[in-house]
Amino acid sequence: MKSPCVSLYESVGTGVIIEHPTGVTYSNQAGGTSCLHPSIEGAFVPFGNDVREEDSGFLSPENDLSDYFEGPKYEGTGANSGLDEDDADFIDGILENALVSQWIRVDRSRLKESCEAWVFITVLGDDRNDHAGISTGFGPYPKSGVLTWRNSD
Repeated sequence: MKSPCVSLYESVGTGVIIEHPTGVTYSNQAGGTSCLHPSIEGAFVPFGNDVREEDSGFLSPENDLSDYFEGPKYEGTGANSGLDEDDADFIDGILENALVSQWIRVDRSRLKESCEAWVFITVLGDDRNDHAGISTGFGPYPKSGVLTWRNSD
């Protein structure tokens, strides 16, 4: 029997799919104009997505990630041949600004498998930055996962 699959194509904002035996697969459109459709079994955990009260502006690490991959280096092509160390440094910086760098980091051993909107990460442990806990109980750690957001295409 094929496992259920949740499509994140229409979702907005950043999230992490923590690789975990849930019986549910998550997929997103990724890789810019290549329109790849990678998938992974796990649990989807959105984070860092909010709306500014005064003008309903969207606040999310997705904004900076999208600007980067749509910018001069990739121009929306999606980095579908993998990422490099500069990309990983930039993304880790965004994770640090979002106050989640103690929870997740770019998995540098899987940069060649990563692309725009589908970046392999390492989940370091239960989130220690949010007193409510963004996610808990997925150990043992470290664990694999994917950072995902809205694809530029």
